[in-house]
Amino acid sequence: MTITLRPEQERVVQRAIETGMYNSVEEVLDSALESIRGREALADLRRSQVAGQRIRELRKGVTLGGISVKELIEEGRE
Repeated sequence: MTITLRPEQERVVQRAIETGMYNSVEEVLDSALESIRGREALADLRRSQVAGQRIRELRKGVTLGGISVKELIEEGRE
């Protein structure tokens, strides 16, 4: 695979290597990819939190045969 960097990107990578922050272009790329994976994980967490909140809002006041969803869940856990 070939990655073409803009001149300013090349300078940043070269400077990071020259200052000892990284030992190679591969290390710079690994660090960038790890950062992306971390942001994706955070985005997934946020989505799941939003979904959980939406589910809690939707189930308020919902009953099945006069039993609330919360009571049904608690009963299912027992």
